[in-house]
Amino acid sequence: MIQGTGSDVGKSLLVAGLARAFTERGLRVRPFKPQNMSNNAAVTADGGEIGRAQALQARAARVAPSVHMNPVLLKPQSEVGSQVVVQGRMVATVKARDYQAWKPRLMSAVLDSFSRLAGEADLVLVEGAGSASEVNLRAGDIANMGFARATDTPVVLVGDIDRGGVIASLVGTKAVIDPEDAALIAGFLVNRFRGDPSLFADGMRLIAERTGWAALGLVPHFPDAARLPAEDVLGLAGSESRGPGAVTVAVPVLPRIANFDDLDPLRAEPNVSVVLVRPSTPIPAEAALVLLPGSKTTIDDLEAFRQEGWDVDLRAHVRRGGRVLGLCGGYQMLGNSLADPHGIEGAPRTVAGLGLLDVDTVMTPEKRLAAVTGTSLPDGVHFAGYEMHIGATEGPDAARPLLRLADGRLDGAVSADGRVAGTYVHGLFAHDAQRAAWLARLGTASDGPGYEAGVEAALDGLARHIAAHVDCDRLLALAR
Repeated sequence: MIQGTGSDVGKSLLVAGLARAFTERGLRVRPFKPQNMSNNAAVTADGGEIGRAQALQARAARVAPSVHMNPVLLKPQSEVGSQVVVQGRMVATVKARDYQAWKPRLMSAVLDSFSRLAGEADLVLVEGAGSASEVNLRAGDIANMGFARATDTPVVLVGDIDRGGVIASLVGTKAVIDPEDAALIAGFLVNRFRGDPSLFADGMRLIAERTGWAALGLVPHFPDAARLPAEDVLGLAGSESRGPGAVTVAVPVLPRIANFDDLDPLRAEPNVSVVLVRPSTPIPAEAALVLLPGSKTTIDDLEAFRQEGWDVDLRAHVRRGGRVLGLCGGYQMLGNSLADPHGIEGAPRTVAGLGLLDVDTVMTPEKRLAAVTGTSLPDGVHFAGYEMHIGATEGPDAARPLLRLADGRLDGAVSADGRVAGTYVHGLFAHDAQRAAWLARLGTASDGPGYEAGVEAALDGLARHIAAHVDCDRLLALAR
């Protein structure tokens, strides 16, 4: 089990790299994260949803993602509450304080999923969540030491030297956790080192002496990590600046932005500058396309969009002849109205949309989770992606659909002038031909490597990087 001294220390990428490295050795590897918190989810082959990081780790292990790889997924809807997804299906919406009482009953699902994966694998790589030293949350824990103790799984603790204080964070973890928990930690890794490794040799020895844990590796910063899908919106840079002639795609960053890996293929394009529009910043006038991303709480995010004045900026963008694309929640925002009669996102209500598409949306309790393929209209270009949404959208502009799915269904809507469009399908830009068609509409060409091929190359490079700097033989010998 790979645990961390804190969030965002690189646990997810380390597990992905180890998964590919051990898979290359001929082992049957499965990734597993007992509990995850993310609004960047992936659809699984068995019709559920898991954290995006576990889907990437499954890809690294060259297996299809399964709901059992992330049996408990928390999808934040507010500062104090989240949807709870268990083995791929949403079961409740709970407040953070109330969730503490839920955790013991969720352990049975966690152990069930872990047992299923262990039964089909030579090696299960388990990823912890947050920090191993959050002793205030230790009672009933299912994500870190609670799981490790329940399954007698050895732990490797990861510290991030790039953020500073790595010696204190590793030694301090030993100081504050329960001695029986500390006994499960077999070794440590220091991640994201920059510079001459010999300069930290004394640091590695000091940590080992103070903790009694084995030093398993000093892992340098891996630049190509930016080519892999990020799980957390914190992993997105503020903007991507390209050379002269690059077209600008502006993306307002909503408080509950979801499935933001839709942006990754565009960010990898040399001829595209993706500008993430942060609060208190106007939508740039030079944008060729404004992309409204997915949202976990569409109505609240629409209200936040208006509070920032982005609705005024967006109308000015359209008047200048700019294009707009809404994805999933962003699509719903572009219509005339959004109705939530069942109170799925809070109190029942109906609000006015942005009015750029002549459609209306009604939120429905049923959630659609499915991988889809098809062609875009009217150009007939193939795409592959996935649906992950609630709600039904209808209206005159839906008579001009954006996509035709392989099962014959039509999806999305296009304005009469063709400049505003929306769709429920995520992952459009990951398909090279579809991305090239969109860039052609913006007056530029797709000039980067194939996106999926680039992800594979980055995973291979990550595996080689980790194999060069981590004692993988010793790590494997620690497993039981």
